[in-house]
Amino acid sequence: MGDAITTFTDENFAEAALRNPLPVLVDFWAEWCGPCRMLTPIIDEIATEMSGVLVVGKLNVDENPKTAARYGVSSIPTLLFIKDGEVVEQHTGLLGKKMLSDKIRKTFPA
Repeated sequence: MGDAITTFTDENFAEAALRNPLPVLVDFWAEWCGPCRMLTPIIDEIATEMSGVLVVGKLNVDENPKTAARYGVSSIPTLLFIKDGEVVEQHTGLLGKKMLSDKIRKTFPA
């Protein structure tokens, strides 16, 4: 994972994602998930490009089942868009970079 990526866990999720003053994009993923691995470089690029404006992080569902269950994540990759501690948008499945960038801009207007 790139330097701009936050690693979310069951233990740090409330503080790092829900109480963050910036909008947050959370990628729920697993090592064995092919589409998740395809999404990783796109997530890395967006994290770097939007550093300081958007917090981008990943949560491994195998290692952190409580948070995944809390948000009803049953298919991966699932992306949660969080603002002011609330999930404002959710997407399940692979997205290309342009589609994801457009969704971020629409969900979190500047």
